[in-house]
Amino acid sequence: MRPRWPAVLLLVLVGSGTLPGPGQARLAQNDLARVGVTPAPDARVPLGLAFTDAGSGPTTLGAALGGRAALLLPVDYTCANVCDPMLAMTGAALAATGLVPGRDVGFVLVGLDPRDDVAAARRMLREEGGGASAARALVGTAPAITDLTAALGYRFVVDGGTGSIAHPAAAILLTPEGRVARILSPLALNGRDLRLALIEAGEGRGSTLADRLTLLCYGYDAVRGVYTPLIERILSLAGAATVLAIGLGMLVLHRRSRT
Repeated sequence: MRPRWPAVLLLVLVGSGTLPGPGQARLAQNDLARVGVTPAPDARVPLGLAFTDAGSGPTTLGAALGGRAALLLPVDYTCANVCDPMLAMTGAALAATGLVPGRDVGFVLVGLDPRDDVAAARRMLREEGGGASAARALVGTAPAITDLTAALGYRFVVDGGTGSIAHPAAAILLTPEGRVARILSPLALNGRDLRLALIEAGEGRGSTLADRLTLLCYGYDAVRGVYTPLIERILSLAGAATVLAIGLGMLVLHRRSRT
């Protein structure tokens, strides 16, 4: 999938919003270094985990996903920075696919903070509206959240002083069996690509090597404001190739001008 660079830039600008301001920041760099999402090969979510659906009451993760390809968004229901645009843009992209949540695909939010209740989840859905209102918002106990995030390789850090949560801005694309198909940037989605990804996940297919290379464009670490070493190497090679191409082009033009 090709990322939309304006959306990626938005991720850069708002990513630090998951943390307190400079005067309040308490998390150390080594704490932030733990934040990320790296699912193991053939990672699957535990479908039997018990949660509470903000709209319908007690449920399981599997029931909420509905046996369909699904987008799963871990969120902080009381976050008004990254989580709000992340949910709004995901809802808009999903609406643009023409696929209907609950009928064709699943669209599920899971709260990262066990202190958040169904009222907080409902408030986020109500305030975002639009396509985001089609999501099923789940709240759960600390053990359920821990089991789910561990299965996903999803790592977040809670600031004990402020209660803020530093977490990846990531949407997990799941197959109907709950297998992780892709990790997507919610702030860099478009309807066409998301539709193709959901259809592919619905057929039980995961990402190819080419998909993974493309998704590396999402490798900007918005929490720390730096590129990962792999992304830095790729960008360096791309930059060198661009300079080389420009140099060769100038050489060709110079030779033509002399003939």
